[in-house]
Amino acid sequence: MQYIVYLSLCLNASYSKIITSMGEQQIISEEGFHKLEEELHQLTTTKRRDIADRIERAKELGDLSENAEYSDAKEAQAFNEGRIAEVAGLLKSLTVVKNHGKNEIGMGSHVSAESKGQTKEFTIVSFNEADPLAGKVSNESPMGIAFLGKKIGDTVVVHTPKGDISYKINKIS
Repeated sequence: MQYIVYLSLCLNASYSKIITSMGEQQIISEEGFHKLEEELHQLTTTKRRDIADRIERAKELGDLSENAEYSDAKEAQAFNEGRIAEVAGLLKSLTVVKNHGKNEIGMGSHVSAESKGQTKEFTIVSFNEADPLAGKVSNESPMGIAFLGKKIGDTVVVHTPKGDISYKINKIS
């Protein structure tokens, strides 16, 4: 199991945290769930086929014991099959949480809020989908916790290591 965790960290860092608690029920947004489904489809069809073609081409080169192309292709196959097993397992254990809508901030909500004269836009996602640089804020982060359940017009105070930051919610979609 540790090998698969390491493999996940190497291949797809954006999903690395979810692997650490494979036995527990995890939440994810609809968008994140669909991304995992798409990844699984890609891994089981296109990538699997490409790797099989690489193995066949490498076999044609002769002696497999000293064939670097063959070794590389077999290693890629092992990584791919490990990721397939991992993603398939994740999809079975995830709970999809739907957006609350435009009245209240919840999982999957797109939020526009103002702080210190600047408008910031972000989406509330589960921790395993978080990507602050892409505007995806974890529901478990200080910012996510502060915004969940709030409405348009509310002022939210986020407690951060650098101090408190106030936001006024302008739009929820």
